[in-house]
Amino acid sequence: MKKVAEIESVIEFVATINEEKDCLMSQDSTQDQPGSLWFNIDVPKGHGVRAGDRVRITVEKI
Repeated sequence: MKKVAEIESVIEFVATINEEKDCLMSQDSTQDQPGSLWFNIDVPKGHGVRAGDRVRITVEKI
């Protein structure tokens, strides 16, 4: 697998999508900086992640 990106960031907001999934968001004011990466990613309920938690998101091409 080839790693495309690895993003370490603080979760800014957790949104409820429906009864099965939430959306983890990291879209702080650094999004205007060219080298900054941010994300919105849907995850299954029961993840235990809260706003303020630090996470790492890895994207790999398979």
